Amino acid sequence: MNVKNYGISVLSGILTLLLLWMSISVQSQEPKVFTTSDFGLSGKVKRCLVITDYGKEAFDFREDGLLQKITTVYSETDYDLTFYRYKDGSLSEKRIENYRDDKLDRQTSIAHIFKVDTLDGKVRREQIYSYQKEFLDQFEYSYDSNGNLIAVTRTSNEGIDDTRITYDTLKGEVTRTTYVNGIIERSVRTSEKREKDRILREELIKEYLNGEPFRATETISDTLGRKVREMEYSYDADQSSFVRAMEVLFTYDEQGFLKTRFQKSGKQESRQEYIYQFDAHNPPNWTKEIISPQNQYTTRRITYYEEKLPESNAEGNKKGS
Repeated sequence: MNVKNYGISVLSGILTLLLLWMSISVQSQEPKVFTTSDFGLSGKVKRCLVITDYGKEAFDFREDGLLQKITTVYSETDYDLTFYRYKDGSLSEKRIENYRDDKLDRQTSIAHIFKVDTLDGKVRREQIYSYQKEFLDQFEYSYDSNGNLIAVTRTSNEGIDDTRITYDTLKGEVTRTTYVNGIIERSVRTSEKREKDRILREELIKEYLNGEPFRATETISDTLGRKVREMEYSYDADQSSFVRAMEVLFTYDEQGFLKTRFQKSGKQESRQEYIYQFDAHNPPNWTKEIISPQNQYTTRRITYYEEKLPESNAEGNKKGS
């Protein structure tokens, strides 16, 4: 996922990512490591401060681009801290600390501890504890010989949940189906097609509720990962089929940033245009995003690690001086 290319406002994209991360175990995905590129940032970014209407949100990165810390400030005394710790490039620990009235709230603060296989770098176990040292959840991850996640076993105080994931390939289409305790929960079908002079990637996600079809989302993206078209469907039980509920079309400027977003739902239509202001960094990052006609603003303040000159250039500069 590239927040910049999708053109979603940074805050919305960030919250989506965080919610996705928090629901990883429910979605039966192995834990993901986030980098600057996931937030639409280029270059060696040290910190990205996002100014919102409710407060501020800061993202700190290691020099290698890995996300290290998130600070969400609601007021001077109310804020949340999220820490990411790594070992040999793999995620080893994640801690979420919530502060209210400038005091740590141990009831809502939690720690994720990961056990990683040193041979393939895959997470094999995830344990979650509260800051009151209470056990909350444990997840065991299993993979096939190709490195695909095929099973997740969740153990909590409420019992054990067994998730199985299958992969099927037919005529170039790959379908990934997830079953929880033997009941289908989700399927993801991916394929590629040529449209005029370009190749597009199609992804169809079907979601099920208690084993019954519920809703679906079809996304078409280009080779750069940018959304071109997105359709949302609801399931009509009377017709025994999915019915399109909404369609969204995206266009981009020459730099790859979102230019327009056109949404159609039934007879209702809406159009949004995106304007960006950039910093002087090379490559540049945007510092302000303006969405019209709503006139919504998102501002980013970005600081960078000091760029080191190649040794040959450094020696040349010394001789020149």
